Amino acid sequence: MGMPNFKFVSNYFYLDESWKLLNLFTNPESMKICIINGPNLNLLGKREPGVYGSESFESYLKVLKKKYPNIDFVYFQSNIEGEIIDKLHETGFSYDGIIMNAGGYTHTSVALGDAVKAIKTPVVEVHISNVHAREEFRSISMISAGMKGVITGFGMDSYRLGVESFLK
Repeated sequence: MGMPNFKFVSNYFYLDESWKLLNLFTNPESMKICIINGPNLNLLGKREPGVYGSESFESYLKVLKKKYPNIDFVYFQSNIEGEIIDKLHETGFSYDGIIMNAGGYTHTSVALGDAVKAIKTPVVEVHISNVHAREEFRSISMISAGMKGVITGFGMDSYRLGVESFLK
């Protein structure tokens, strides 16, 4: 059995043997996306359910994996800024995308912002709550300037929207 006959149309699309236009990111090879959650996000489902909802991230990750079976998701959570930077360095040159919710570090960490700018992999910043509708200090992001984009205020669905941004 030989290799299938594909005709590349661009960096992102190709035609299969039946001349159907396919997106490289959704067919058939797996794309790698790392989801990085920062401080206190290990408490999702328990912490302030009125703000963050009652679902744990581990439960929501199962939903994402089922919805996107061709994506290899790697999940990392840490309450320690340096560990998050190490994960960005580890994945920032070999993954197709990173989705990061830096939690409280969003508003304080110049070092995380520098780490995002130092890597090649595009990073999407996500927030479960609408940070602009909360305390004034939450409207300031020290990390947004290096991001591919920012998604805020759509609950856990913010992560799905982040995934979708890599499929376009």
